[in-house]
Amino acid sequence: MSKFVDRVTIDAVAGNGGHGCSSVHREKFRPLGGPDGGNGGSGGDVILVVDPQVHTLLDFHFRPHAKAGNGKPGEGGNRSGANGESLVLKVPDGTVVLDTDGNLLADLVGEGTEFIASRGGRGGLGNAALASKARKAPGFALLGEPGEERQLVLELKSVADVGLVGFPSAGKSSLVSVLSAAKPKIADYPFTTLAPNLGVVTAGESTYTIADVPGLIPGASQGRGLGLDFLRHLERCAVLAHVVDCATLEPGRDPLSDIDALEAELAAYQPVLAEDQSLGDLATRPRIVILNKVDIPEADELADLVESDIAERGWPVFRVSAVAHKGLAELKFGLAKLVEEYRREHEKPVARRAVIRPKAVDKAEFTVVDDPEIDGGFIVRGERPERWIRQTQFDNDEAVGYLADRLNRLGVEDALVKRGARAGAAVTIAGVTFDWEPSVPMSEDVPLTGRGTDIRLERNERIGAAERKAARKLRRQRDDEAQESQEALGWTEDADAAERSDGEAH
Repeated sequence: MSKFVDRVTIDAVAGNGGHGCSSVHREKFRPLGGPDGGNGGSGGDVILVVDPQVHTLLDFHFRPHAKAGNGKPGEGGNRSGANGESLVLKVPDGTVVLDTDGNLLADLVGEGTEFIASRGGRGGLGNAALASKARKAPGFALLGEPGEERQLVLELKSVADVGLVGFPSAGKSSLVSVLSAAKPKIADYPFTTLAPNLGVVTAGESTYTIADVPGLIPGASQGRGLGLDFLRHLERCAVLAHVVDCATLEPGRDPLSDIDALEAELAAYQPVLAEDQSLGDLATRPRIVILNKVDIPEADELADLVESDIAERGWPVFRVSAVAHKGLAELKFGLAKLVEEYRREHEKPVARRAVIRPKAVDKAEFTVVDDPEIDGGFIVRGERPERWIRQTQFDNDEAVGYLADRLNRLGVEDALVKRGARAGAAVTIAGVTFDWEPSVPMSEDVPLTGRGTDIRLERNERIGAAERKAARKLRRQRDDEAQESQEALGWTEDADAAERSDGEAH
């Protein structure tokens, strides 16, 4: 038996970008033919796409981890690496994408609607793309960026034209089974239906979908009886149909009290999404009332008593019996009329186009703030500086020098000077902390040395924090050894003073 799943949490991991290649063209009689390292390929994306053939999130329940392909590294001969293969995940129409904090990321309505759940990392540039007038043969390449990792919550809201609401055991599943080809579970105990059942109904030339929502009880809008999970599937229904059990034997229940109780819950329920593709609050939707089980004489008499009171509210009333197949044709065409009126007033949702929002030209590229954990330290935040850190090979001095040039051109050094940074201050970017050296000359003003080296780093005569700590430790060890030598020879400060006094007396 298939299982209906309407809420899952998935881990979407995009592919990593491939590393750039550092290569020099070589051939006979031409040992240094210039850089020819290719770029790395970009990592694949994780994409959610609405597919009308998918009706549940069951696949994600059993396979919650989604990983796209990684980009291939670049190669010599200006050969770029292949891009990673994107992973396309098919989701039902009406899927809502949320982050772990409950913030809306996407509302996927309409066939073909796409949402990029995680973006793949960019491929690193090869040394051929990094060549410039000042650095004609770079001895390094840029690393590929890691792919984006996100934990997302997928929530399904059934997209149906008609939603059946009512108390448990009101006969909603039985109606769906006789109005359509759907075969929901039917039993003589409450809460038989634990998940919505969708069916397709044909009335003349009209075709519409009907949803059997699990039974509601007073307090459902506050979550009682899993009411919030059930009410979520009504938010996109164009018409709400009250299914009333006219043959109930429970004390204190009658058709009018059942309708009033459910109307109170519908009015109290507030959709989680303010931008939902629905018709507004549930209390404002078109209504009909279905008086069910009228094949029982007592139920038929009760329907006679309450039908006029319900009609005074302006709602169409239908008297049916799912068991005896009574009044079903009138119900089918009555629902079809309401659905057709809705379709004339509202256009069918289509796949949403991607919206490109250019970045503001005056937006700050980075910010510099004080480091709360390191006295006198600073933290640089910004998309470009953090990306450059992830792309840098820190075991290559030339790559580190290239990073310093990029940060200097961006204005990071000037911003640190304005913040009062001093030489040797700890500066952290994207989790990497280094000692800041002010007024580092640009590469155009410095003669370049061998590939993979940078003379500016070699000429740095300032002792780093680690070296200073090691020097202090060595001095303490030497002092301790000298003190132990003096004590072994019996040489003390008092003996030294007495010897000096004897020398002065003579």
